[in-house]
Amino acid sequence: MYSNYNLNHQGTIYNAYRMDNDNLLVSDFQKAINAEYSAIICYEHLAKVAPTMDVKEKIIEIQQDEKRHLDEFSNIYGNLTGQQPSYTIIEECPQKYRAGIDFAFKDEQGAVDFYLDIADQAQDPHIKDRFRRAAADEQNHAVWFMYFIFNTTDSIKGSRQVENYGAKGALSATTLTFPQMLTYALQDEYLAQARYDNILGTFGDIPTFSRIRQAELRHISALLPLFERYQVPLPEDMSQNFVTTPESLKASYAAGVQGEIANIAMYDKFLAYELPVDMRTVFQQLRNASVNHLAAFERGLARG
Repeated sequence: MYSNYNLNHQGTIYNAYRMDNDNLLVSDFQKAINAEYSAIICYEHLAKVAPTMDVKEKIIEIQQDEKRHLDEFSNIYGNLTGQQPSYTIIEECPQKYRAGIDFAFKDEQGAVDFYLDIADQAQDPHIKDRFRRAAADEQNHAVWFMYFIFNTTDSIKGSRQVENYGAKGALSATTLTFPQMLTYALQDEYLAQARYDNILGTFGDIPTFSRIRQAELRHISALLPLFERYQVPLPEDMSQNFVTTPESLKASYAAGVQGEIANIAMYDKFLAYELPVDMRTVFQQLRNASVNHLAAFERGLARG
């Protein structure tokens, strides 16, 4: 009896501590609620001005995630305070599509860090889980908005312009043979090298670009044996024809993000085919490396 009482007593103390700690985060919960409410209103507008039905449907899908976040955060707020939260637009959404998706990309990136901070500070496991899941959603949204930026006609200078070279060529192809896959993959590596050389020559030794440039050289080394093994002619390196100098270091990071998104999509398309084991292994390794590169460029872009 005494033992059970002591355990229950200790549990009561712990729960009280946990509630006190989470109550300190109430203002952050309200800020998160306002951010979600603002995003829902903004995405309603962006869906209306979207250039294609596919983009409109994806923005509406993202908006549905934000509505779910709003409901979850509102429930957390209500359970802690016994009150309903207020709903306030805290950021005005740009009216033009291109400005709007630029705004949405930056907003989603900021939400990732904010929600992870809340999850780290919260004591309640449910609150931790909700905000970590929301952060993962927001990171996915940010990638989609960068993809929309990449595909607008007035895309950032320094992004890939040619339609039939590298990742863009692979993504626009209706069918693919093994030789075509290898050719597009190597062209994409050529293009990355040319872009990084241009950036490093313009802005000096930027560690992120230097490190990733060395990794891309290793990618070329991994691809070359496959050309010999499958008797595929090496493509001509025409990458210099498709590279322009970014206006700023921030634009360089943005171009890097765009390039890696296209690169990941290209390898996902390749991996959907029945491939020889050695080719699949190399493509999977290069795709995984591109995921890491994307994260590095996104961090650089977020720093501005």
